[in-house]
Amino acid sequence: MHGGFVKLFSTIAVISLLLDWYVFSGLKTLTADWQSQRGRQVVLYGFLLISVGVTVIFISGFGSFSTAQGMTPFHEWMLSLFLTFFITKIFFVIILSLGDLGRFIAGIFNHIGKKDIPANTPYFPGRRKFISEIAVLVAAFPLTGFLYAMIKGKYDYKVHRETLYFDDLPDAFHGFTITQLSDVHAGSFDNTAAVQRGINLAQAQKSDLFVFTGDLVNNTAGEIEPYIADFSQLKAPYGQFSILGNHDYGDYIEWNSEQEKAANLDKLKQHHKNLGYRLLLDENVVIEKGGQKISLAGVQNWGRGFIQMGNLDEALQGVDKNAFKILLSHDPTHWEEKVRYHPANIHLTLSGHTHGAQFGVETAGFRWSPVKYRYLDWAGLVNEKNRYLYVNRGFGFLAFSGRLGIWPEITVITLKKKTT
Repeated sequence: MHGGFVKLFSTIAVISLLLDWYVFSGLKTLTADWQSQRGRQVVLYGFLLISVGVTVIFISGFGSFSTAQGMTPFHEWMLSLFLTFFITKIFFVIILSLGDLGRFIAGIFNHIGKKDIPANTPYFPGRRKFISEIAVLVAAFPLTGFLYAMIKGKYDYKVHRETLYFDDLPDAFHGFTITQLSDVHAGSFDNTAAVQRGINLAQAQKSDLFVFTGDLVNNTAGEIEPYIADFSQLKAPYGQFSILGNHDYGDYIEWNSEQEKAANLDKLKQHHKNLGYRLLLDENVVIEKGGQKISLAGVQNWGRGFIQMGNLDEALQGVDKNAFKILLSHDPTHWEEKVRYHPANIHLTLSGHTHGAQFGVETAGFRWSPVKYRYLDWAGLVNEKNRYLYVNRGFGFLAFSGRLGIWPEITVITLKKKTT
């Protein structure tokens, strides 16, 4: 698998270098009439130095992804810069190639049926400067957008609020609030102060219950250790509960032995305890308030195309069929394929996993992200026959060290008794 990825990214790197050559030609047209020769050289060779340099560093560092640490923040930054320049160059090349296509067509028409054209006349008209100017302007949009995503967007925490009404919610839980975080991916963090701002915002919601729905780390238990003191600040009157996500099992890196891998998972489970989180492994607990109760269940990861460890029946063992039930399940495909069809009426399922692809558009009347082509339910609230699913967009980030349009999320859900 690792060799396949190296070949893939090496191919992309070759394509990137070809794009560099074409963009360089467009920049030569843009700067051809500049009076400052030094300024022209700074633009031309500065572009080559940065763009080619990022590609070389990215590819040369890719071989270390198979170590026991996986991708470090450095690798993620190199990947992110590479993708930023790659996409920016594609936008530039699209505009420039349209202009060149126009030159090609114009050259053909200018020469068809004409015999009196001077011998030294170029077959194709010269490239116009304004085409290069338009290409630069268009390319500036993805460049600035992705740089914003990497510098600010990935820590631009947003609170999403939902109020849900149920006929059979116990009266004592009317107005009960739940704060949900998901997909911390601690190994990707590169700004401790920014992470702390997100934690402060989550704690400021002063919810009755705190839940975390998986992917505390990217690969290894050690990733969360620098942040245990920070995330252990998250407290709620009725407790803090958590589950595992697909990344928590350490399946995406190489281990020296199965024993080492198992020890890492045991260590991560201990870190949940150190954080003050009650880790639910296919089990349930009772939340009691004012003499009334609701059931909170949590399953291990179960996802379509991912590890399927979770056992829903085991997690619901001992739960009264008439109880009000909340389920923590990392992957929303578990709800799509199992939970919503389960004979037990699970009122609310809280998930994460998708990150909303960390890229997309969300407005009042329109939502889009490339992750929609992989997941039916990829962010926000879903209701099917009064069985609710909420998909958190994630607190952290993975691989691409940024977020654009799909900002890191803190979810606050309020439960209310439906009145007639």
